[in-house]
Amino acid sequence: MSSEPSPPPDAEPAPPIPVPVLEAAGQPRAADGPASASAVTLPRGIVWALIALVMVSLVASAVLWARLSSIQMQLARQSADAGQVAVEARAIAIQAQERVLETAARQAVADTRLSEVALQRTQLEELMQSLSRSRDENLVVDIESAVRLAQQQAQLTGSVQPLLAALKTADIRVSRAAQPRLASVQRAMARDIDRIKAASITDTPGLLVKIDELMRQIDDLPVANAVVPVSAIGAARPAAARTPEALWDRAVEIVLAEVRSLVRVSRIDHPDAVLLTPEQTFFLRENIKLKLLNARLGLLARQVDGARADLGGVALALGKYFDPSARKTQVAAGLLQQVQAQMKSVELPRVDETLAALATAAAGR
Repeated sequence: MSSEPSPPPDAEPAPPIPVPVLEAAGQPRAADGPASASAVTLPRGIVWALIALVMVSLVASAVLWARLSSIQMQLARQSADAGQVAVEARAIAIQAQERVLETAARQAVADTRLSEVALQRTQLEELMQSLSRSRDENLVVDIESAVRLAQQQAQLTGSVQPLLAALKTADIRVSRAAQPRLASVQRAMARDIDRIKAASITDTPGLLVKIDELMRQIDDLPVANAVVPVSAIGAARPAAARTPEALWDRAVEIVLAEVRSLVRVSRIDHPDAVLLTPEQTFFLRENIKLKLLNARLGLLARQVDGARADLGGVALALGKYFDPSARKTQVAAGLLQQVQAQMKSVELPRVDETLAALATAAAGR
């Protein structure tokens, strides 16, 4: 392949360069006609300059043509590379578009699943809240029922122990539940427990036991006009030796005791006790038992004033109709005084604050 580039097909041919005819010095000019006459003689330096100029132009044209050819080839290569890059970019763009569509589809599926999960989570939270609310409501209802039942038991028995036990159990259940909405209920129960412990309460069970013991002793109390039997007098002395003199002394004592029993001198402050017959003594004892029973029922019904009046009647009957010097009478009177001293008119403390807090929690506020 020639290094010189071929001229373009549309280029016009260069005009011929006139070459002057040089003649040798001293030779005559041939007269060949009009052409010879018109020829111009040029100096040799100018001719070589023109030749050099033509050669430089040719070289420059060749260099420019080679450079243009290289530029065209470079442009062709760049155009081919650009076309390839464009093809690759188009393929990458198509892949990217496909990936975008695929990603959009996946995003749509993920959004759908996320919405489903969010809906399920919302439903699950509502279900958990409903279950928690139902559990809390059941807990509040159970505690309220237990507290009201314990309050009724305390009113019937006159003791605060059932009420304290119910409040402590409710406090433990609320603590295990660990619900912030039940904190007010726990504080109210704590205040009620402190108030119940600080209150002065009648020991009703202990008083009932003492009243029952007093009722059992009524039948054994000696009345003021009771006669001491002779056998009791004879049994008071120790048995002596069975000698004639001892037997004679024993017989004399028995006879004297019989004689003394015919007439008995004693001091009775109340005349009604002297006229008391055995039948009236029976009804007297039963009447005292009825008064004690009424006092017992008054304590259970929280009617302290009525129970105190019945016990006062019993104390009056003991001092009026029974022998005050007898040991049994003194024991019964002392027991009766203990019951009267321990009886107080203080009412049982109520748990209204706890019940109000439970009602507020049940209402959901």
